[in-house]
Parts: sequence; structure tokens; C-alpha cells
Amino acid sequence: MTSRRSTNAAVQIWRRALAGVSLASLLLIAGCSVGPKYRRPTAEVPATYKEVGDWKPAQPNDQTFSGNWWEMFQDPKLNALESEVNVSNQNLKAAAAQYTQARAQLRYQRADFFPTINAGASATRNRISNHRPASTISNGITYNDFQIPFELSYQIDVWGRVRRTVEAYRDEAQASAADLAAVNLSMHAQLALYYFQARVLDAEEQLLNSTVTQYEHALELIKSRYAGGIASDVEVQQAETQLETTRAQAIDIGVARAQYEHAVAVLIGKPPASFSLAPIPLTMPPPAIPVGLPSELLERRPDIAAAERQMAAANAQIGVAKAAYYPNISLGAAGGFESSAITTLLSGPSVLWSAGPSALFTVFDVGRRRAASDQAVAAYDQSVANYRQTVLTGFQQVEDNVAALRILENEAQVQDKAVVAAQKYLELANTRYKGGVTSYLEVTTAQTAALSDEVTAVNILGRRMVNAVTLVQALGGGWNSSEIPQRPECCGKLTTTAR
Repeated sequence: MTSRRSTNAAVQIWRRALAGVSLASLLLIAGCSVGPKYRRPTAEVPATYKEVGDWKPAQPNDQTFSGNWWEMFQDPKLNALESEVNVSNQNLKAAAAQYTQARAQLRYQRADFFPTINAGASATRNRISNHRPASTISNGITYNDFQIPFELSYQIDVWGRVRRTVEAYRDEAQASAADLAAVNLSMHAQLALYYFQARVLDAEEQLLNSTVTQYEHALELIKSRYAGGIASDVEVQQAETQLETTRAQAIDIGVARAQYEHAVAVLIGKPPASFSLAPIPLTMPPPAIPVGLPSELLERRPDIAAAERQMAAANAQIGVAKAAYYPNISLGAAGGFESSAITTLLSGPSVLWSAGPSALFTVFDVGRRRAASDQAVAAYDQSVANYRQTVLTGFQQVEDNVAALRILENEAQVQDKAVVAAQKYLELANTRYKGGVTSYLEVTTAQTAALSDEVTAVNILGRRMVNAVTLVQALGGGWNSSEIPQRPECCGKLTTTAR
């Protein structure tokens, strides 16, 4: 019987509290969110890319690249290295953790949509002093006090402060998701750059080593002619100088090659001492890159998407600042059981409760709310400028790399002709020298020109590969803004498996 009465009493307490919450919910529905409604600001977008010119890159229908954009280079070793970035890259792990923090902050703010309920229990034994001045009726008695209190507090979001705050944190979480995608793209692109730059050095070293072999044969020939009295000692020294200079150039390549190898190791999360990259001379030109239209860039670059979400968050913060001009309306409820004997603690007569709304209005704050509102508006203006600058920078990067690829392709064709001409010049110089028509100085000059042209051709190929990678990065690497989670507090997708 006692248990039933205590249950009914508890039900009465929470009926009254929930009635207050229902009233608060009606007020919330009827309330409005102060502050401006977000609309994406415009940015100047050209109709086409200027630097494409007469150069025809791959069209979107000819070839597209997905998230694994590096596969278009058809390099199995590069594919294997890129797959390790998602698992072991520490910068990517840090960005993923930052995104997880943003999601947690969003969930924390969303809790303000609901009431907070606290419960507790206490048991004390008390004695009132005999000399207590307030009353002589209870002086000198000793008693027990058992309590099971419940408290409910709820701030009614009449003006939309909570909604605007949650909106801001949701936009921040979406911006963090875009930042994670940007870091992911950057790490993969950086690996491809280091990898191809190492391969360019492999090609240059291979060229120098083969040239050293040719120069060794030439030196042997000069020494034989010198022994026969046909060549002079000056010619021997010229040939030896050319040989040793080229050897030194081949050795010097090892410095940069080792640094690129170490950089690749760090990007895949390994100590440089435990990683080696086998020499693979670069020979193939870059694939054609589908550029698309400038208007597509706004949805394809994660940094632009992040800047846009930051604008939305700043706009929501204006609403938060505006809500401070209105009173805070709260609902409070308290109840529970209190008795001097534990046997009657949960009985009906032991019930206590109180409930009611409250409002707090700031009457005078020396302009603090206005300053906060002005700061929020200025922060939004700053985010708009940052967004438009990010868009302009994106267009610049695409134009830069399109121009570089177009110009370098033409330069490579001209340089190939220069290499052929230099080889013919070297052959003629050797023939003239062996026929006694000219001195060995002409051969040395022809060797220097041939080697210089061949090294230039290798470097042009390397620059084309680098610009191909950076163009893919400038285009967003196959990413799309639709990949940003719409509800990051519950179902945000991480793009890395790092743990």
C-alpha cells in the first residue's frame, strides 16, 4: 500500500513538471529565431578558364578522377604508397580527431534543447541546540532527515538562442569535415609530388651515370691517342675534367633524392630508417587532366566548402548575439521525498514539490550586448571576405597549373628537338676530332651541350608531372561538397581509418 502511494506521489510530481515542459515546448514552437537568415554570398565566377587557350586537356566525359585520383597515373608503386596514407599519416589522424571534437561539441550544444534533470539522496542525523534563540519548542531534540530530491531545469528557447548556437556548431562541424577532406587531399598530393620528384632525380642520375660511362670510354680513347703521340696532354686533362665533373653531378643528386625518400616515409607514418624507395626513373608524361568549368570548382574544393560553412556559422552567431537583447525564460521544477524515518520516506505525505517559470532580463550592461552584436557582424563580414578570397585563390591555382601544363607541353616538344640536334652535333664533333680536323675542345663543348639539353628534357618532364599533381589538387581531387555530412553529430563519415 505504501509503495503504491509513493508511486502515485512521484507520478504527480513529474506530471506537474512535464506540464511545465509541455508549456515550454509550445513557447519554443511559437518562438522565433532572431538574426539574419543565411544565404550564401555570391562570388565572381568566370565562364571559362583563360589559360586553357588552344591547349585541349581531357574533357569531363573523356576521363574523370574519383577519390583515388592518383590511379590515373597508372603507377602501382604510387598506388601502394597512397593507400598507406589513410592508415598511418599523423597529420590525417590529427585532422580526424579535430573533426571528432567538432562533432562532440555539437552534441554538447544540442543537449540544451532538452531539460536537465538531477536526482540525489541524503541521510543526516541532526541535533538542535538547547540555546537556539529562534524557537524553544524544538530546542534540544535530535532527529533524522532522509531526502530523495529531484530537480528539473529548462531554458525555454523563445528567441532561438539555442537553435542559433546549435546551427553555428553544426556549421563548424561541417567545416571541420571539409577541413579533414582538405588535409586528406593535401597529404595524398604531397606524397605524389615527393614520389615523382624522386623519380625525376632517378632519371637524371641514370642519365648522368650513362654519360659517365661514355666519358670514361672517351678518356680511354684520348689516353691511347696521347700514348701514340696523336693527342696532347691538354686533351687528356679536358676529358678527365669533363668526366669527374659529371661524376660529381651524379653524386650530388643523392642529397635531394634521400630527402624525398625520407619525406615519403614520414607521410606514410614510418621512420625514414625503416623505409626505402627503389630507384624508378621517370619516363612517361602525365595523363590528360579533366579541368571542367570554373563554376564546378565551388563544389569540388574542400577548402572552399570549409570557408562557406564558416560563413554560415558566423551568420548563426549573429543570431546568438541578437538573442541577448531578449529575456532568458526558464522553467524550474523540484520535488522528491523527505521524512525523519526511512520507513515513511516513500509514502504520500513525504512528498514535496515546487515548479514555476522565471525570466531574467538585462537592464543595463554599458553597451556589452551591442559590442557583441557588432563583433558578430564584423566576424561574418570577415568570413565572407575569406570565402571570396579562397574562391579567387582556387581559380588562380587552376589557371597557374593549366598554363604550366600547356606551356611545358610545348616546351617539351621543342626541347626534344634540341636533344636530337645536340646528339648530332656531338656525333659530328667526335667524327671531326677522330679525323684530326678539330681539337678535343669542340668535342667537350658538344658533350656539355648534349648533356645540358638531356638534363633539361628530364627536368621538364618532372615539372609536367608536378604540375599535373598540383592541378588535380587545385581541382579538388575528385571530392564533392555533397560528401559533407548533413548531420555530423550522429553520422559524420571520416575519410581515414586511422585510430
